Amino acid sequence: MDMKEMQQQVDAYISQFKTGYFSPLANLARLTEEVGELAREINHEHGEKKKKSTEEPNTIEAELGDNLFVLICLANSLNIDLNKSFEDTMNKFNSRDKNRFERISEKEEN
Repeated sequence: MDMKEMQQQVDAYISQFKTGYFSPLANLARLTEEVGELAREINHEHGEKKKKSTEEPNTIEAELGDNLFVLICLANSLNIDLNKSFEDTMNKFNSRDKNRFERISEKEEN
C-alpha cells in the first residue's frame, strides 16, 4: 500500500464520524503523546528501563503504526499530500546533504 492509499484509507475511516479530523493543534498533541509511547517502548526494549511486570504488553511496531496514523490524520486535515512531502524531503537530503556523511565504500559493501 502506498502513502496515497494510506491517506485515503484514513480519510474513509475519519469521514464516518461527525467530529471529523481534530484540529491541527490537537493532532500535534496526539502525535506528541504517541511519540512518547514509542519512546517508552524503545526504552523498554533497548534501554535500561525495563517494563514492569504489571504493565500491559505493547510493541514498537504497534506504536509506530499509531504514530503513522496520527501523522496521516494531521496531513489529511491540512490537505498535505504525503507522497509529495516525502519526495521533496528525499530530494533535499539527496542534494543538500549528499556529502554530509561518510559513505560506505564499495569494498565495505561486499
